[in-house]
Amino acid sequence: MSSYPFTAKECVRNRALIVSVGNFYPGVDLNTRSGAKKDTQRLHKLLTKLGFSVTIKMDIESDEIYEAFKTESEKVVKECFVGIISSHGEDGVVFGADGNPAKLATIYSYFGGPSMVGKNKLFLIQACRGHALDGGVEVETDSSSSEEDESISELFSIPIDTAVMYATPSDYSAFMHPLGSVFIQTFCNLLEKDGGPDLEITRLMTRLNHHIAYNFQARGKDFGGKKQMSCFVTRFTRDVFPFLESRTEETKDLSLNFTARELVNEPERSRTNSIT
Repeated sequence: MSSYPFTAKECVRNRALIVSVGNFYPGVDLNTRSGAKKDTQRLHKLLTKLGFSVTIKMDIESDEIYEAFKTESEKVVKECFVGIISSHGEDGVVFGADGNPAKLATIYSYFGGPSMVGKNKLFLIQACRGHALDGGVEVETDSSSSEEDESISELFSIPIDTAVMYATPSDYSAFMHPLGSVFIQTFCNLLEKDGGPDLEITRLMTRLNHHIAYNFQARGKDFGGKKQMSCFVTRFTRDVFPFLESRTEETKDLSLNFTARELVNEPERSRTNSIT
């Protein structure tokens, strides 16, 4: 279990929290997520370049996930907060390193408090939301009433001026590659392109959906040919340009010059996909 806080100058800045769980305690029946550190490395580098003060927490327990987001929700932020969670999950929950679930509805609800009123909030959730696999065709799925109630509760917990981007729709799996997830890596690709940070957030998320749906196809014996489709929910009531605003800030604080090499050094040895 480790934590990497990156504190900036005393001036108020936009902030990001990355919670990444790639390794689970012995006895927990959840596989190691070998691409999680690659995603974290790239997200840190990108968000720092765009002017965010970034905090990374890796391989923490479910209670610590709650604590990390609650703490962030009570801090002052300039214009925008970005929260990213990468772990195993099911619909409505993500799992801590201890194998216990953390409810997304609870995490979102923290950001309806006074410190976040009028601020832009963006969440990215890289986790499975079920066990179904996308074969690239339109299908209908039935869910129990309890599952529907849980989904509705999660949606109602999203505060105003908030958008949530999911790696996959409800009931479906999300893929993880040793070189990183298609969801996070595509998100970074879009923001690194010329004009990427200038995009209004709903346009950015729509492009992310398009790129994943039409350009990704899993490889390997078990999942070869399977597809993935990200989706998003927004409660923004105006046009929002979170990364354009952040990019204009100066980021000279040497404490942000964290080298991603210290965080991850994984060989490029596998070309097959696994379920996140």
